[in-house]
Amino acid sequence: MTGIAVRGVAKDFAGTRALDGIDLDIRPGELLALLGPSGSGKTTLLRSIAGLEPLTAGTIHFGGEDATGLRVQDRKAGFVFQHYALFRHMTVAENIAYGLTVRPRAERPARHEILRRVEDLLDLVQLPGIGKRFPGQLSGGQRQRVALARALAVEPRVLLLDEPFGALDAQVRKDLRRWLRDIHQRTGHTTVFVTHDQEEAVELADRVAILNRGRVEQVGSPDEVLDHPANAFVAGFVGQAVRLDVTVAEGRVRADAIELGAAPAGIPDGAASLFLRTGDIAVVRSGGTTSGVVTAITRSAASRRLEIRLSDDLPAVEAEVSLDQQVARGERVALTIRADRLFPATR
Repeated sequence: MTGIAVRGVAKDFAGTRALDGIDLDIRPGELLALLGPSGSGKTTLLRSIAGLEPLTAGTIHFGGEDATGLRVQDRKAGFVFQHYALFRHMTVAENIAYGLTVRPRAERPARHEILRRVEDLLDLVQLPGIGKRFPGQLSGGQRQRVALARALAVEPRVLLLDEPFGALDAQVRKDLRRWLRDIHQRTGHTTVFVTHDQEEAVELADRVAILNRGRVEQVGSPDEVLDHPANAFVAGFVGQAVRLDVTVAEGRVRADAIELGAAPAGIPDGAASLFLRTGDIAVVRSGGTTSGVVTAITRSAASRRLEIRLSDDLPAVEAEVSLDQQVARGERVALTIRADRLFPATR
């Protein structure tokens, strides 16, 4: 298993900085997600690790080896593209074997060894017996599995995936997430994947790196980035939070003259940003710290989700109630609010 060390990596495109001094350690054998908004530098960083983008500055090490100047093929990184990039005129078996058959003769395995490896990989990706088919005869999910098998065929040191499920429908994506996690546990490859899907990142990854404007904002386990965001950007980006501009005074949080609850320890008085998720707000029968008017109700499988307006000048927030809790649209309800994700306003 090979770890990856990214040090001071910068990348410019026509005078625009896409990566801005990134430092990142990817542990041997871990599954790391690169998550961030469009234009944050996720794919550029992945392609830089693969050697597909020359660096403007910085270094990339695979294990103890400086890979910065190595050619793509010499880095021995398996790369899986979003749109498969399979050769249509080749069979599935020929696609999987391609990286082996184009090696110099002295490094190329024997034909019987290539055939054996292709069959083993088809079994691994749960597609036995389809080696003679062509990509056009496969579903999108099957093609993506073939693309992964092709990346694994060359026995890569690291595996890199660029939004591997982005071109698939929702149910197929969910099925392939579980499958990829199982493959990772069985093969143990150091794996880095790019995604814009937060659910995908927290479900699959051992750790998540949050990128923004070419910089890493936070790296941590799914629990860490969800429950303990490092800054206001992460708090607002991860977890579908609603942002409220608030004021902290004497340990209490207020917005638009409405009392919202106690501030976490260590938050100074003054302007701040509060990020509220559905689970931070509870509808109570009495004793709430504030109240709001229910403006919409939607049903989920096991609960009802309420859209609640605290005042006309504040964004609506959301809370969930059990199916047996009777709440009507237009009703004023008592609330308790947990103000954990609170950050002083930046100047």
